[in-house]
Amino acid sequence: MINRLNQFIICPSVLTRYYIGTFMKQHTEQQKKALKTAADSLYKAFLTLDKPSEVRQFLLDLCTPSEVEAMVDRWWTASLLKEGRSYRDISDVTGVSVTTIGRVARYMNMGEGGYRLALRREEAAKS
Repeated sequence: MINRLNQFIICPSVLTRYYIGTFMKQHTEQQKKALKTAADSLYKAFLTLDKPSEVRQFLLDLCTPSEVEAMVDRWWTASLLKEGRSYRDISDVTGVSVTTIGRVARYMNMGEGGYRLALRREEAAKS
């Protein structure tokens, strides 16, 4: 077990793959292809929405209240991290755990770039 843990420390993506493989549904190859198509359709559905109120409606239909709250917490956290606020300050302001703040920070720095892109575009839209 210790060897496996050392591998996870060396390669964070392995830990992510282990976590996903352990806790997410297992799919056949055919299901994986269909799931990718469904995911692409979902991403495109967001692009059809023109106003924040429409996105809100869609998210409230798509997600549980807890899921929406978690996404809002993460987005708020990301904006506060961008401002340079400390983890403790963000936790005090938002009620979000330091662990979640760390996870958001990690994805802001080593994720797919989505947080940075959206934050940059949001800032540009304000100008």
